[in-house]
Amino acid sequence: MEKMVKRKCAFCPADEECAIMYIAEKQNLAVHQDCLLYSSGFVESEEHNPDNQDTRFDVASVQSEIRRGKRLMCNFCRKKGATVGCEIKTCRRSYHYFCALCDDAALETDGGQGIYRVFCPKHDPGKRTNHYDADNKRNRHGMKSSTFMEKRSTEETAAENSLRLLRKKHNKHKARIDFLRKCKQAGLLDGIFKEMLDTLHLAKEKLMDDSTSETEYEETVISLFDCSLFENILTNVHSGTEEKLQELLETRKRLDTQIELLQDLKEVIPFQENIASASSSVSE
Repeated sequence: MEKMVKRKCAFCPADEECAIMYIAEKQNLAVHQDCLLYSSGFVESEEHNPDNQDTRFDVASVQSEIRRGKRLMCNFCRKKGATVGCEIKTCRRSYHYFCALCDDAALETDGGQGIYRVFCPKHDPGKRTNHYDADNKRNRHGMKSSTFMEKRSTEETAAENSLRLLRKKHNKHKARIDFLRKCKQAGLLDGIFKEMLDTLHLAKEKLMDDSTSETEYEETVISLFDCSLFENILTNVHSGTEEKLQELLETRKRLDTQIELLQDLKEVIPFQENIASASSSVSE
């Protein structure tokens, strides 16, 4: 059976266990050793030789565990692929290996006995001796899921920026609303709308006048489209045009049907006249 081949990450410290990886070049597959060892449904190859750590995992078994993980959501990052489950059978918490460390899950490890267990924070026995001491775990915690944490930080920053923009936009609209209310109270609304109408009338004249320069024409068009009211009016006009077009198409369809009926009737009428003529001859 085809085996995964042991490799080490060239960027990680040589003595870090997280640097150990297993790959299958033909399947374009690469996995961390710890991700495999702590996966709940994974077992080492039956043909594994303890003295040879370079080929200890079957490719087929790794692929099977990956498929199993696609149905499991991580309790920490809320993404699929969580093959590391809490050792307590009644607990439904599952993690990616590095997410388990980020969530302060406890590890129980005895490589000689083939024991690689994970306990979620809720079921951590507390007195259990973990494979990693507190300092080492904190150091690893800082290294684990750095990509995930960076991505999460980026997503949070984007969300905060979006929220900030929405608040800014809301505050801007609120200021405008308050301003117009004050204009109404001061009796200035009539004057404002009169000036708006005058501006629109001037814009219409520029667009209708063939002598308007190209630059001035473009500036007028841009100014109109920058006005939401004008854009809304055009949207309504477009909507009305579509409705009118559908109405005309339906009318044309009915007229086409009537034309076909009239043409059929026209072909029938001479036949009726021939019958009438024959009847008249017989009578004579």
